[in-house]
Amino acid sequence: MSQLPALILAAGRGERMRPLTDTTPKPLLPVRGQPLIAWHLQALARDGVRDVVINTAYLEDQFEPALGDGSRWGLRITYSHEGRDHGGALETAGGIAKALPLLGDAFWVLAGDVFVPGFRFDADEAEAFRAGDDWGRIWLVPNPPHVPQGDFAVDGDQRVWRKDAAPAGARTGTYSTIGLYRPAIVDGVRVGDKAALRPSLERAIDAGRLSARWLEGEWTDVGTPERLAALNAD
Repeated sequence: MSQLPALILAAGRGERMRPLTDTTPKPLLPVRGQPLIAWHLQALARDGVRDVVINTAYLEDQFEPALGDGSRWGLRITYSHEGRDHGGALETAGGIAKALPLLGDAFWVLAGDVFVPGFRFDADEAEAFRAGDDWGRIWLVPNPPHVPQGDFAVDGDQRVWRKDAAPAGARTGTYSTIGLYRPAIVDGVRVGDKAALRPSLERAIDAGRLSARWLEGEWTDVGTPERLAALNAD
C-alpha cells in the first residue's frame, strides 16, 4: 500500500525560543543529537512515506544544506519557499494552500517543532481517511499544563466539536499539530494568503467533516528553551 505524502511546517520565526532561534530555525535545533525535524523524517520513512514537502520562510536558506533532498532517509524532499516567494511565513492554512500542488488529494501535515518520536504514520489509517469524505482527521493529546483548557472536544464517535457546543460526555483535548487532510480543508485560502488553520478547522467542524484520534504517547511542543533543555537532559 502506497503512503500519502507529508507536509512538515517549518516556516515560523519561533519567537518564544529566542535567543536560540536568532541564528537557527526552530526545527533545526538539536534534540538528542540531531535536528528536531530529523526525528519526523525518520518516522515518516519508517512508516512508508516517501514524498515530503517542507515549507520554509524564516532562515529558509539553512534547510536544504542541513537536510538535502531527503535521500539519506530514503525520502524525496521538496521545499515550499514562502520567504522567497511571498516575503514571509504564511501560517498553517496559508502554508498548506501554497503547497497543495505538491501534495495530491490527501496528505499528512505535521509541525516541525513538536517531538513525537513514537507516532505512527499508519498507512491503513491514511488510506481509510482518503477513502472517506472528511476534510480532516486530527490527533489530539491530553491537555498539557500550557494548554489546560484544550482546543476542541471529541465525542464517542470520534467527531470533533467546538468546546462550547460539545455534547455531554465529550472529552476535550489539545491539537497535537499532526493531522490528515484533503485540499477542501483550506478552501477559500488563496496562494499567498497569510491564514491560520483554526478557522479552517472550525469550518470543517461546522460542516461535520472533522474527525479525531487520540495520541497517548510521548509528545512535546518544543515551544520554549526550557522544554528543549528538558528533552536534551533526558
